[in-house]
Amino acid sequence: MFRFSYLMLALLLALAGAARAADDGQPSPVEPNLPETSRLCVQCHDSLYATFMDNTHARLRPFEFRGTAGGCESCHGLAAKHADSGETGDIIVFSGLDPAKSNAVCLKCHQTGDFLGWGHGRHSQNGLACTDCHFIHKGKGKPSTDQFAMCGKCHNDVRAKMYYPSHHPVREGKMNCTSCHNPHGRDAVGDLRAADQKNDLCLKCHTRYQGPFVYEHAPVLEDCTTCHNPHGTAANNLLKQNEPYLCLQCHSAHFHAARKGDSGSVQIHPGQSDNPWGESGWIRAYGTKCTQCHSQVHGSDLPSQSLPSRGKFLTR
Repeated sequence: MFRFSYLMLALLLALAGAARAADDGQPSPVEPNLPETSRLCVQCHDSLYATFMDNTHARLRPFEFRGTAGGCESCHGLAAKHADSGETGDIIVFSGLDPAKSNAVCLKCHQTGDFLGWGHGRHSQNGLACTDCHFIHKGKGKPSTDQFAMCGKCHNDVRAKMYYPSHHPVREGKMNCTSCHNPHGRDAVGDLRAADQKNDLCLKCHTRYQGPFVYEHAPVLEDCTTCHNPHGTAANNLLKQNEPYLCLQCHSAHFHAARKGDSGSVQIHPGQSDNPWGESGWIRAYGTKCTQCHSQVHGSDLPSQSLPSRGKFLTR
């Protein structure tokens, strides 16, 4: 009974301490896993040190440093000489490094996963440094990086397309640029997160178009971007052009759209009705949207009603 009461008392005291910390609005302090040499940095770099305390890099364990000194010295090099002289030349200062040398420091640890293709990626080939996009000393309490704003600094053309009426919800924050792209490099065109072809990426979300279908539409199998621009368009559904102009890039004019009709009145029960469009009625009716009839443009398993088409016209 005595032991049980002692444990309960210890638990109550711990809970009371946590409650007091919550009342103060301050998180319970967690000691970062930094070597003693890194703690000397606070003497001069107190503001950077304060934000770094809440940073993931400050909480790495010794086995995660991959043979480096750990803490501040894992990136900036041994600090003893710099601490004595105060000279920036005695320490690694990233603002004074060219991108290749700066990135080499980061790649000492970041070697797996998304970073495997860094040397083949567009960012690497265009001379970007990791520090152009990442704020290494930022703590968890700081605002998170807005990818749309960050990427838009360089990719102005893509950022502008996100303001078109039809666009992926990147600007609204429902997805990010990195939902489709790996900024650290891939072998795929555009650094896409695709295993083989672009369609693999699109079909992760748009699974209903995956198929296989009995009646296929060839461009759908080849590349979704044949008809769609994923960053944004003025036409609906991310189409590069409105119908029927988009379809007419591959298909010749439909016989309906070139057929002339009767120019006289049309007999409709119980009386007659004028034909305001005259002979161009057929052309006007079928020159609007191809998908009014050919609704299953991504593929279909159902045959068409007309026997000659045998389903290939994708009408249902």
